[in-house]
Amino acid sequence: MTDAVAVIFLHGIGAGARSFAPQIGSFAAAGYQPVALDLPGYGMRMPVDAMSFTALAEDVESTISQNALERPVLVGHSMGGMVVQTLLRRKPDGYRAAVLSCTSPAFGNPAGDFQKKFVADRLEPLETGYTMADVAPAAMRGMMGPNADPAGAALFVEEYAKVPEATYRVAVQCLVSFDERANLANIQIPVLCLAAEHDRNAPPPVLEKMAGKIPGARYLCLPGLGHMPNLEAPPVFDAAIFDFLDYALSPSA
Repeated sequence: MTDAVAVIFLHGIGAGARSFAPQIGSFAAAGYQPVALDLPGYGMRMPVDAMSFTALAEDVESTISQNALERPVLVGHSMGGMVVQTLLRRKPDGYRAAVLSCTSPAFGNPAGDFQKKFVADRLEPLETGYTMADVAPAAMRGMMGPNADPAGAALFVEEYAKVPEATYRVAVQCLVSFDERANLANIQIPVLCLAAEHDRNAPPPVLEKMAGKIPGARYLCLPGLGHMPNLEAPPVFDAAIFDFLDYALSPSA
C-alpha cells in the first residue's frame, strides 16, 4: 500500500487507459499514485454489447473498492469526464477533487435531431465497411490541434484503431444519453473544468459555463490545443492539473 494520493484517469470514447501513458510517469514523479483505467470493452477487456453511465460508474467504483483507494482524485477526459460527473452524483463525498477535461454536462435528448446526426455521422464509416483502424488517422486530425506532439498523435491513432467496433458502437449510443446538469450545483469538492482552445467536441464556452454551475469550480483553457491535450502537450496538461491539485489538496481548500 502507498500513502500517496491516488489519481484515477478515465478515458474518452475512442481511447483507452494507454491514452494517459504520458501522465503515469509525471504524476508518479510528482508524488501521486496514478491509476489509468480501461473502461468496460476497452484495452484488454472483453468487448461489450451494451453500455450505460450507471454501469460505467459501478465498474469504476468496484475498482476503487477492490484496490482500497481512499477518496481518490478523479481525472476524466471527454466521455471519461461524463463518467466522473456520474460518480460525483452517486458518491458526493467519495473523492478529494475532480478534473473535467474537454467534456460536457449533457448531450441532450437522444431522440433529438442533433443527437441522431451525431450518432449517424460517427457510425457511417463503419456502416460502409471501414474499420476503426481505417478511420483512426482522420479522427486524430479532426480532434487534435495544429501543433500536437507527433508521439501523442501516433499513440492516439494506435489506441483508436484498437477499440473494438462493438464497443465503439454502444459507446456512441451511450454518449447521447448523458445528462448530469441537474447535479452540478450539488458538487461540493474542488473541481477544475479544463478546456482547450481548438476543441470542437467540447468547446471552451461549454466548459466555462459548466464551471459557473459548480460551486467554487475553477476554469482554465489551454491555448493552441485540441480535444486531446493529454497527448498533444502532456507537460502543459499535467502542469495545469498539478497547479490545481496544489490548491485542491491543501488543508485550507
